Amino acid sequence: MGLLVSEIFYSIQGESTWAGRPCVFVRLSGCNLRCSYCDTVYARDEGALMAVTDILEQVISFGFPIVEITGGEPLLQDETPDLVKLLLSEGHTVLMETNGSMDIRMVDRACIKIVDIKCPGSGQSRFMDMDNLFKMGAKDELKFVLTDRADYDYAAEVFNRAREKQFQGPVLFSPVPGKLEPATLASWILADRLDVRLQLQLHKIVWPHAARGV
Repeated sequence: MGLLVSEIFYSIQGESTWAGRPCVFVRLSGCNLRCSYCDTVYARDEGALMAVTDILEQVISFGFPIVEITGGEPLLQDETPDLVKLLLSEGHTVLMETNGSMDIRMVDRACIKIVDIKCPGSGQSRFMDMDNLFKMGAKDELKFVLTDRADYDYAAEVFNRAREKQFQGPVLFSPVPGKLEPATLASWILADRLDVRLQLQLHKIVWPHAARGV
């Protein structure tokens, strides 16, 4: 059947511990959440149907081995795990950003999952599958996007729970632009001596006026 694809592009990775690296992005269409701060609203509905092999061919055409599958929510589409396996079989390093509401076990363990746990300020925290905290591998990453102090406290609680469950991967705290100042978030992290990474969206610093494709 294929996958609904919003866009495929080559850019600088702007988030996660891979920030700053060149990366091919495959943005899939469709999302089951409606976050208050969503910056890819266009990916909820827009998209063209593409065969998995055609997606692979386009990814290969960029000539770079790091690929991120994002959305929308990639795991809503049944053939996403097949795309991941195909990319891995061709020697690519595959990242996948997922919104925290879907079971990540459906994806090959060799894929690096960036699990974006939604905080209360998103309006979607009730939809999180917290069992994913038990399913993450050492290379997977836990991400929180924060709008205010309440979100920070929530994220810190989940972070501590994840560590109790032996998750040792990177944990990222990212402020919503216009909602939470990076310096304020940094001061909270330092005051609490919280062992997380402050993350800014690098692509929005480099290309502040771009609406998509970065």
